[in-house]
Amino acid sequence: MQSEMCTSQWAQLADNLCATILCTNQIHDLYSLSFREQPIFSTRAHVFQIDPNTKKNWVPTSKHAVTVSYFYDSTRNVYRIISLDGSKAIINSTITPNMTFTKTSQKFGQWADSRANTVYGLGFSSEHHLSKFAEKFQEFKEAARLAKEKSQEKMELTSTPSQESAGGDIQSPLTPESINGTDDERVMLEVTQNSEPRAEPTQNALPFTHSSTISKHWEAELATLKGNNAKLTAALLESTANVKQWKQQLAAYQEEAERLHKRVTELECVSSQANAVHTHKTELNQTIQELESTLKKKEEEIEGLKQEIENARELQAQRDSLTQKLQEVEIRNKDLEGQLSDLEQRLEKSQNEQEAFRNNLKTLLEILDGKIFELTELRDNLTKLIECS
Repeated sequence: MQSEMCTSQWAQLADNLCATILCTNQIHDLYSLSFREQPIFSTRAHVFQIDPNTKKNWVPTSKHAVTVSYFYDSTRNVYRIISLDGSKAIINSTITPNMTFTKTSQKFGQWADSRANTVYGLGFSSEHHLSKFAEKFQEFKEAARLAKEKSQEKMELTSTPSQESAGGDIQSPLTPESINGTDDERVMLEVTQNSEPRAEPTQNALPFTHSSTISKHWEAELATLKGNNAKLTAALLESTANVKQWKQQLAAYQEEAERLHKRVTELECVSSQANAVHTHKTELNQTIQELESTLKKKEEEIEGLKQEIENARELQAQRDSLTQKLQEVEIRNKDLEGQLSDLEQRLEKSQNEQEAFRNNLKTLLEILDGKIFELTELRDNLTKLIECS
């Protein structure tokens, strides 16, 4: 009975160990799953989404340029475009073979995501960044298409059974060839059986040769089986010896456990009186330790509250300084806007003056052309008068 209990305890310990290992492996798998996606290309751009109501206007989803990255999931063989604004995911788009990235201007591109039921737009700082992003989009789109085709081929191979396994019969180890010999031997045997017996020794020697060949074959098979049987017998004997050895070790462990249990019982009987004397002292010591630990926790809480108050004061001071700087920046911005408006007015006035000056020059040129024409006619007339006189 005790051996069965000890055996059950050992089995329970083994089960607990296996469960612990399995749990550890599951935790490791979950941990590795959270880091299975790695960024393979990143750039910065202003992110927009199409207005879901009008389907025409662009709505900015980021106040400034943010990082837009291509991610690759090696376990699922999937490419994704992800962009975060702080802790908020403003783009989470899986690239499919049906997607198309369109350049609508020199610095702006867009693509439609049917899964998210939206259209994403990206505004880049230069045409080079837009072209690089478009090239990567086309590259990863082609990779997604190839991965999809490979997965479909694998599914077809696993779902469609092969003709050999479906239509062909599984050949048993006991085939007619193994029983009756090879084709040549069976033909020779049939010839010898169908032929009439004759008295010549040369013709009767063929069946005896064939039977001796078969007997040698079966003797070799029998020797192989005997060898395998001997190996199995040796393995069985070794296993039996190991089981006996394990039973002996288990019995020794049980005896040692019983001896230790008796020793513990004796020590408990001896120390029961001493425990009764020291019980009150132990209780007082425990009470003192609990009070000290409680006092220490309270002091730690007070220190933590003080630190939080200091942090709050520092944050308030930083907030006040930032607010003041913001006000100064706003005032400066207003001054700059006023200066800009004055410069625009001056520029407009200067342009008007230049336009008036140009008009006056045109008028003077026209008058000068008229005078020159009159002088030319006068000269011609004087020339004619001189010639006539």
